[in-house]
Amino acid sequence: MGKRTDFDIVVIGGGIVGLASAYKIQIHYPGIRLGVFEKEKELAAHQTGHNSGVIHSGLYYKPGSYKANNCAKGRKELVDFAAEHKIPYEICGKIIVAMDGAELNTLEQVFQNGLENQIEGIEKIGSDQIKKIEPFCRGIAGIRVPCTGIIDFKEVTKKLAELVELKSEGSKVLTCCEVSAIDRHNAVTTVSTNKDDFTTKYLINCAGLQCDRIAKMDGVKPGIRIVPFRGDYYELTEKALQKVKNLIYPVPDPAFPFLGVHFTRMMDGTVECGPNAVFSLKREGYGKTDFSLKDSWDSLFYSGTWKLFLRQWKYGLNEYKRAFFKGEFLRQLQRLIPSLRIEDIKPSRAGVRAQALGPNGELIEDFKIEKGLNSIHILNAPSPAATASLAIGETVSQMAAEHFNL
Repeated sequence: MGKRTDFDIVVIGGGIVGLASAYKIQIHYPGIRLGVFEKEKELAAHQTGHNSGVIHSGLYYKPGSYKANNCAKGRKELVDFAAEHKIPYEICGKIIVAMDGAELNTLEQVFQNGLENQIEGIEKIGSDQIKKIEPFCRGIAGIRVPCTGIIDFKEVTKKLAELVELKSEGSKVLTCCEVSAIDRHNAVTTVSTNKDDFTTKYLINCAGLQCDRIAKMDGVKPGIRIVPFRGDYYELTEKALQKVKNLIYPVPDPAFPFLGVHFTRMMDGTVECGPNAVFSLKREGYGKTDFSLKDSWDSLFYSGTWKLFLRQWKYGLNEYKRAFFKGEFLRQLQRLIPSLRIEDIKPSRAGVRAQALGPNGELIEDFKIEKGLNSIHILNAPSPAATASLAIGETVSQMAAEHFNL
């Protein structure tokens, strides 16, 4: 086995994908000593803890893609995991609503995609059924997706971390542990952090918003750049809560990888409205004016960013207007629920999506996983990664078994 190391495998990133990967490896190889390093003081501090809490069905994704294969499988596994460990969740269903005739063709494409992905129970609905399911919503046609649900992904992540440490005495989940350098010497990799230097045989990069930088530290050329997009949310006031029963989505714009501004009932009973999608000047910036020179430099001096801007300037401008003007945001929401008024919504939280962008400005839509010499790098895991996390973890575990010869 060679020189003894602090860990057999170090996982960088304490979000749900990192913990699910560690958990699956620990299940299949219980003797493995795993270290999970999270730079923040708590787990799930960024994308996992700032998403909309939706258990996605797998309806939208290209058949045969990583997203399609892992979402439906991961959804079922997630629900079983939540039930087993008494994590609150609810399979409440959602509707996707077309507001006018121009959206009917895309709605039909989404439905056919769902059939090909074998999403159980989906059905086309008309305006009367839309109104019956969501009395305040207006649309000419829609899709009912009964297997969509809601959950608190932070709670799932915490439970995964607990199980990783329980399954092996030598496994540790460390918070406030930021990686600053990676140095590989023969079969041993030294991971330098603000806590200490740790040695490991193998490395798994699940660093989300920082994954391309971690890959470069490991000597891997990621071939993409992480460009952050902030999503702002509003929430319904208590007086307006009765206007949304469960989840209401618009027909997605096929030219952009975001699902559009939608309504989501959360586990605590509140209803969120959003998100928009605006280019952010800070990878972990949740405020409208947050700024990082390093992050801005990395984004704005990348050719792919400007090529995307040139292609999507009109879309981007509309998103910025919604970010800074409450009335513009409201107008988008009123397409689904016309009776909403300005006093019915109040500002809420924000999230930041780590969007992998290619050098020609292409948005990398599918999950992207690359191998290094003694490492595996998850370089793109946007939504529905939280829903698919246990399935992604299984994939990573299988790759680790082969690549690391476990």
